Amino acid sequence: MVDHLADALNTIKTHEIAGQNRCTVRSSSIVGEVLRVLKEHRYLKDFKKTDDGRKTWYEIELDGRINDCGVIKPRFPVKRNEWARKEEQYIPGIGVGLLIVSTSQGIMTNADAEEKRIGGRLVAYIY
Repeated sequence: MVDHLADALNTIKTHEIAGQNRCTVRSSSIVGEVLRVLKEHRYLKDFKKTDDGRKTWYEIELDGRINDCGVIKPRFPVKRNEWARKEEQYIPGIGVGLLIVSTSQGIMTNADAEEKRIGGRLVAYIY
């Protein structure tokens, strides 16, 4: 089974390390939502979906702000009062990065989920 999100984040990370400013990743709905969150928090300059009739992918403009990113497997459930503990576990410092989570209200950061007082499942980390 292929994990498109893991492939996408790995591609982004390797292109950032190599100093490149563009990359392409395969399209899926969760990849698109995670890219949207990364753009909102200025980890990416921009991205656009491209379709050639046979396959779809995202063309991503990198900003050079990503040190590390990856998926969290398995996607652990987190209760609404456990966000601080999980942030300590996956992020190197307070206010340094993001946890991306899947909630009943969609894909968002752990800070947004904590603000809305909802739990969810861990999807990815980035800093």
